[in-house]
Amino acid sequence: MKIPTKYLGDVVIEKEQIIQFQSGIPGFVEEKEFVLLNIPGNPVFQFLQSVKSETLAFVVTNPYQFYSEYTLELDDSTIEALEIHSEEDVLIASIVTLKAPFESSTINLKAPVLINQRKMLGKQYILNTDKYESKASIKPTTAGKGV
Repeated sequence: MKIPTKYLGDVVIEKEQIIQFQSGIPGFVEEKEFVLLNIPGNPVFQFLQSVKSETLAFVVTNPYQFYSEYTLELDDSTIEALEIHSEEDVLIASIVTLKAPFESSTINLKAPVLINQRKMLGKQYILNTDKYESKASIKPTTAGKGV
C-alpha cells in the first residue's frame, strides 16, 4: 500500500510493517497505526510516521546510540499489552526534537517508544523515575559511541 508521508513523499509499505499502538501516542490518542521509515543516508535516525495522518511523523533514534548506560524496567501491564516474551522482541526508540543548530536538539529518554518487533505492537512508555529527562542533550559527536 502507498501512504503519503511528512518527509519522504509517497512511500510504499507492506501491511506487515504497520505497528499498532492500541492506545495511540500521548497527545495523539486517535493515531493507532504507525510505520518506521529509514532516512536515506542516515543510519542513526528514523521516522515514526502515522499511516493515517501525513503530517504526523516523529524523528526517532535508538537511545543507546547516545546513552549507552540507558536502562528501563517495564511494568507487567506493559509486558502483557505488548505481548513481550523476551528482550529480543523489543525495539526501543526515543523521540528526537530537532533544533538549529543540531547540537541543541534533544532526545526524550523519559518516555521511550517500545515496539514488539514480532507482534508489531507499540506503546510510548512513560518512565516513573527522575533518572532521565524528556529533553536530554543530544550531541552528534557521541552518535554510535554512547556517552
